[in-house]
Amino acid sequence: MTDLSTLAAIRSALAGAPAPDATARDGASDRNGQLTKPPGALGRLEDLAIWYAGWRGEARPRITAPQVLVFAGNHGVTARGVSAFPAEVTVQMVANFKAGGAAINQLSDFAGAKMAVHALDLDRPTADFTQGPAMSEAEVCAAFATGWTAVDAEADLLVTGEMGIGNTTSAAAIAAALLGGTGWAGRGTGVDDAGLARKEAVVAEGLAANPDRSGLGVLAALGGREVAAMAGAIAGARAHRIPVILDGFICTAAALCLFAEDKTALDHCVAGHLSAEGAHQRMLNALGLDPLLSLGLRLGEGSGAALAIQVLKGAVACHSGMATFAEAGVAAG
Repeated sequence: MTDLSTLAAIRSALAGAPAPDATARDGASDRNGQLTKPPGALGRLEDLAIWYAGWRGEARPRITAPQVLVFAGNHGVTARGVSAFPAEVTVQMVANFKAGGAAINQLSDFAGAKMAVHALDLDRPTADFTQGPAMSEAEVCAAFATGWTAVDAEADLLVTGEMGIGNTTSAAAIAAALLGGTGWAGRGTGVDDAGLARKEAVVAEGLAANPDRSGLGVLAALGGREVAAMAGAIAGARAHRIPVILDGFICTAAALCLFAEDKTALDHCVAGHLSAEGAHQRMLNALGLDPLLSLGLRLGEGSGAALAIQVLKGAVACHSGMATFAEAGVAAG
């Protein structure tokens, strides 16, 4: 059992994360060069398949057991009027997830993914981070551990999603703290100009009230329980060499906290899509990630990443299912 009870313990777990299997990656690269197609004809799909093979330790892998985890949390900062919807919507949407009625349910089913929902202390919102840290060390570690242990060791691909009114404000504050600059706040659930101004002011106040700029320190100070759980799940997947497809603005903020601790912490991740939340592209640029899809999505829940499962499945299917020139009896040229 991995000790995740303190930030120091989490840092130790991150430092001990495994690397991809070089033998499997090289074998996949060799196989890719022998497939019945011109070199590079499948473009980025070829790179994705080789990347996936390295993490799974198989030169000819399959994707048969994707997992989608949705985490929900409530934010004390919503009392500052940063969302177009009340905090009660978080509880209501969790019920919708569990009933199978949300977009993420449909996209998970479509991808053949096993989906689970984890609500984290919805009756106990995090503290208002304009007054100090949103979570204590014990609280952030508990949420991180929830995400880590929710990962199914038998899964071969992971998507993490979220629900939490106010969490675009939290994500914007995380980005501002770790990447600097301004303009990270967006319209989120659809706030008007006055609401956007409140969000920008809240982000600035949050940064002033919380000087720690370490990745996990920022996660505790400015994040939410669902954001911490996503970070934990992403890190936990790495421990099992399970590749991860990142979702949009909020999920990427969670990943950014890991990246700030260790620049290799996201090597097992790809960006599923580019969110319509304006600052998401800036965040992806900072992480050096190129999204698989750009469809103007801004729903959250893991929806964009769940849809991108199909792209990665296609890449792996072509790589592992296509015949080589020798197998097909085709002249290689």
